[in-house]
Amino acid sequence: MPLTRRALLGSFAAAALPPRFALATPLPLLQARPGRQKLAPGDFPETEIWGYDGTAPGPLIRVAQGERIQRRLVNDLPQATAVHWHGIRIDNAMDGVPHLTQAAVEPGQGFDYDFVAPDAGTYWYHAHNRSNEQVARGLHGMLIVDESDRPDVDHDLPLAIDDWRLEGETAALSGDFDNMHDLSHEGRLGNLLTVNGQFDPSLTVARGERLRLRLANVANSRVFEIGLNGLEGWLVALDGMPLDPVVPVTGAFSLAPAQRADLIVDVTGEAADLLSIEPDGGYGLMRFAVAGGSATRRPAPAPLPPNAMPEIANPAAAPLHTMRLMGGMMSGMAEATLGTTTMPARELAQLGKFWALNGQVDMAHEPFIDAARGETLRIAFVNDTMFAHGMHTHGHHFRAIGGDGTLGPWRDTLLVQRGESVQVAMVADNPGNWMLHCHMLEHAAAGMMSWFRVA
Repeated sequence: MPLTRRALLGSFAAAALPPRFALATPLPLLQARPGRQKLAPGDFPETEIWGYDGTAPGPLIRVAQGERIQRRLVNDLPQATAVHWHGIRIDNAMDGVPHLTQAAVEPGQGFDYDFVAPDAGTYWYHAHNRSNEQVARGLHGMLIVDESDRPDVDHDLPLAIDDWRLEGETAALSGDFDNMHDLSHEGRLGNLLTVNGQFDPSLTVARGERLRLRLANVANSRVFEIGLNGLEGWLVALDGMPLDPVVPVTGAFSLAPAQRADLIVDVTGEAADLLSIEPDGGYGLMRFAVAGGSATRRPAPAPLPPNAMPEIANPAAAPLHTMRLMGGMMSGMAEATLGTTTMPARELAQLGKFWALNGQVDMAHEPFIDAARGETLRIAFVNDTMFAHGMHTHGHHFRAIGGDGTLGPWRDTLLVQRGESVQVAMVADNPGNWMLHCHMLEHAAAGMMSWFRVA
């Protein structure tokens, strides 16, 4: 083909333009907007919600380990919002925390999230502005990062477990998001339990089939006690991180807000259920309609491939940073500091602030810890309140330190019971300003928020 002037100029332009000047492909949209959804059973009407793409949970995001995730958040809500990618160890600028890692996305505006998912496992994403309202309205979804060597199962089921507070006859979402009782006590507890936005969903399975149940507690404040009926199972991962060895499920286990648990279960009964264990018995969260098959038992599953986690060497030698969990009803907290002003508890309550971390309400100007990159941190969570708290670190996982010095499984959210003191160890290996807070979302809204810096 002859070299024309047009071809010559085109070849120069192609050689001169670096890739960043190429026309960008639009990112897939993640639209935060109102929607309507059938939550309550029977003849109850649909409920007005807020959801990603108008549904709760939002669209399932599923990628292979090491794959890039790109979404453009479009805010079609009447409030500012942001998306936090819970449990993913990503670049700080993508963490989705207004006033710490990004500006809140105002109504009608957008924000581009672009990051690589380094760790296989079960994660989720949710609103991180006015979270106690926006998550309760339905702004959450599941994010699955698949291992290169996936276990042999017949069904792989992401299951978002939630509770909703609905009005009795209308099934409308109760709008009392900032009521003083919830803020100062256990938090917002709903009166309807759902799995993947459905009440009492069902899946047909056969006896002898093996299922992977990826459970995520997306409720504001409810701690679920999870039980199995007609299923024999093993815990194979917690908060996205594989367990080695796997742990047989012999009774109920706790799943606090924001925690995840991966189970591999075999269908052994003629009927099977995932249960919420309550004081007066077990209630069905999800039914498995068993049809056909045989009860032939399989061997226990092998551990999942490990993620590349930093080594925690000699955590007992690391300086101890104590975080006291303070406040709430019946705690006796006399005063705390909001901003730079120390105020009596009664005045704080008038502002809707009932909780403090180390005597500080909401995030202080200075970080709780200012760490060098690669430094081993040891934190003692000391619960001086009358309620449990699910303490969550952004951008990092940690391990609880046992009384004998042994390290527990990797977690990103830890349930600290009332009166309990728990030490954890972590490696500050992800640079940036990171939030540390209680994931009972009413507690966070009412003061239980802090942050740490990794240089």
